[in-house]
Amino acid sequence: MRAIAPRSPSGPSAVQPASLPRRPGRWGGGAAGFLAGLAGMFLAFSVSLPVFSQGWPDKPVKLVAPYPPGGQTDLVSRFLADRLAAVLGQAVIVENKAGAQGIVGLEAVKNSPPDGSTFVYVNVSNISINPHVHVKLPYDGLRDFAPVSQIGLSVLAMVVPANLGPKSLGEFIAYAKANPGKVSFASFGTGSTSHIYGEMLKGSAGIDMTHVPYKGAGPATQDVVAGHAQMAIQDFAAVGPFVKSGRLIALAVTGPKRWPAFPDLKTFAELGQPLDIAGWNGIMAPANTPKAVVERMSAEINKVIQSPDGRERMLQMGLLATGTTPDEFAEVIRRDTPRWGEVIRKAGIKPE
Repeated sequence: MRAIAPRSPSGPSAVQPASLPRRPGRWGGGAAGFLAGLAGMFLAFSVSLPVFSQGWPDKPVKLVAPYPPGGQTDLVSRFLADRLAAVLGQAVIVENKAGAQGIVGLEAVKNSPPDGSTFVYVNVSNISINPHVHVKLPYDGLRDFAPVSQIGLSVLAMVVPANLGPKSLGEFIAYAKANPGKVSFASFGTGSTSHIYGEMLKGSAGIDMTHVPYKGAGPATQDVVAGHAQMAIQDFAAVGPFVKSGRLIALAVTGPKRWPAFPDLKTFAELGQPLDIAGWNGIMAPANTPKAVVERMSAEINKVIQSPDGRERMLQMGLLATGTTPDEFAEVIRRDTPRWGEVIRKAGIKPE
């Protein structure tokens, strides 16, 4: 475990008021003294940031996973927590705070102290999709949070129970058309990518399906395995083991390219269905978290996920590792939020 740089004995700020130039009056004489005082204050503040970063973290760090255990968010969060604890020298504790398509967890983080002790795992649904499907969203993705790093691109697999009958996307579409209104598809929440892709398929293939939202990918996948729902478009972390065991059959994959872990699985686009927009996952912190802390956390996360072992582990959990700077992640959010808004409008999903 790497040693943590000690704090300055004088506290978070490396420059104390006693070190400012001593001049007559409150700031010294006239404008020159006032400017000198301001310069001293600025120096104290600017020097304090690196010291704060070097001394951080001085207590356990919490990583909020806004979904229940068993899905991609939970699995990747625990992988990151384990690796980050080793380099940060403090425990990184994953806290599952599920509800309302991530809203419960993100609102809790929004209201947490911006002291570098709390971070949140986010995906494109929480940040770029929720504004278009929730009328009264209690947070703003860029105003209330500080982007840390986009950790990976995600694609989802369409799966059906092995005993349902269809063994290809074409066969499933024919099955759904022969059973109008009797086919349900499970998602990991209203307004999630899992929901939106299902609605897109309904429109493009001309089939009638009933949407059944769950509180996460884990419970949604379990109900498809049990046959309570006939289809789901879910992340590989949740459905992969069931596909490998033969309990689920994968029919297609979202995104513009085939998934490296399942190279024989065709994309929806290859099969004539335009579900080719990819999602992403990332890490954010409460707004006003010190920039030096955000940048260090970003750097440490990127080292973890861009290592050969990290890339392989991420791939197994359904993410193509990326890693960005905080500014690059902010730009991704600004770019993708209106794009998903257009997809949602075309899919006919109304705000709630």
